[in-house]
Amino acid sequence: MHPLSEATLIDVEYWPDTALRVRRLASEPWFVFLDSCRQAPGGRGRWDIVAWAPRAVLETRGAMTRVAHGADVFASSDCPFALLRAALGPPSAPGPLPFSGGAIGMFGYDLARRWERLPARARRDIELPEMAVGIYDRALLVDHDAGRAWFVHCGLPATQVDAALALLEVPRSLTPAVLATRFVVTSAVAPEISFADYAAGFARIKRYLTDGDCYQVNYTQRFSAAAHGEAFDAYQRLRRLNPAPFAAFLNLPDAAILSSSPERFIEVRGSAVETRPIKGTRRRTGDGAADAAVVAELATSVKDRAENLMIVDLLRNDLGRNCAVGSVRVPELFTVESYARVHHLVSSVRGELRPGVDALELLRGCLPGGSITGAPKLRAMEIIEELEPTRRAVYCGALGYLSRDGQMDTNIAIRTLLFQRERLYCWAGGGIVIDSELEAEYQESLDKAAAMLSLFSDAAERDAALADLREPR
Repeated sequence: MHPLSEATLIDVEYWPDTALRVRRLASEPWFVFLDSCRQAPGGRGRWDIVAWAPRAVLETRGAMTRVAHGADVFASSDCPFALLRAALGPPSAPGPLPFSGGAIGMFGYDLARRWERLPARARRDIELPEMAVGIYDRALLVDHDAGRAWFVHCGLPATQVDAALALLEVPRSLTPAVLATRFVVTSAVAPEISFADYAAGFARIKRYLTDGDCYQVNYTQRFSAAAHGEAFDAYQRLRRLNPAPFAAFLNLPDAAILSSSPERFIEVRGSAVETRPIKGTRRRTGDGAADAAVVAELATSVKDRAENLMIVDLLRNDLGRNCAVGSVRVPELFTVESYARVHHLVSSVRGELRPGVDALELLRGCLPGGSITGAPKLRAMEIIEELEPTRRAVYCGALGYLSRDGQMDTNIAIRTLLFQRERLYCWAGGGIVIDSELEAEYQESLDKAAAMLSLFSDAAERDAALADLREPR
């Protein structure tokens, strides 16, 4: 497989709403949109990255990875990350932009089964690869801080460059007001487990905590509904309802992924590494004074700070396996960040890669993220496998890019929906610790799911549905 050519940057017109600009591309197989949601009120993200028409794709299912580069297709049982590294080719010199061609895609929660010994009890009822990654030689990059945009390509012929630039022209006739939705949900929300089942799982986790098996377990439930239509229309609605700095839309051949994640998993810039775990959540009230009180309570919550600290320690250990000795530090601890629907308690862990270690090796060593497993990680994952009836698929995996010059940024795939075969799925959960309370943890999972469940119904119907879910069955 031939490596990417040197990157060429072409300035294109800046337009703040990238989603409308690239809407015509969204139905293309392997279209990807890493979305900062900068144009939303309070948006803090900087970069949007859009890519399409990959020159190669890699899909891992179980023990095998299928690699396709045009007519050249083969399957291999080698490590998916070794195959991805080979597909990327030799690293290039650092460029001025965060992405200069390379890999973009999904690294699912269950990809870790390739290198960790885990039980196999939960049903794999969603046919989604554990890894689905394209190798892209063209992309649109938008820098909202600078108000600039570029088309990046790696050795494309002039005719393809001209065609791509035509696709990226700003669509003057499109405004949000005239965009009619082409996505319809046709059934009521269906929880995978009842409140009673959730309570039983919660009690089981409490016993494991009391017995000293673990310190924290992230316990999740899944919701779904029947739906049909254009997945990108649903994504546009989601990003308006719940804008987030690490949002993403991926149109895979057999499913669409719609993510409004607020959580960075791992960023690599040169040798510098950062992860920003979220642990601790409160619902926004819509009232300024009340919200200020909620923020103050979250910032000083002994339980939430302890829960956050457990995950910070876990991630310090995860980063430490591939970072230089003594370089891992915690420059930010227990910061409250506010989003459209919730407040979160966030910390930052940073380090420096050891010589000879690249971003892919670091990502492999940290998947899945500790903030959505628990501590210790492997024991928490064993308990998750025991208590959650179905596998998580994309949920709690990672979405993001690895540029051919070694830069990387990925999210934790929370606040994420999957649309496949006329069915829309979403997940929500939280970390259970020794002093967690059943009602509060269950409500937290509903709070986190609220923006996604808004896609299922209008506000009154959604609130009635959530209230109904709380009733024991």
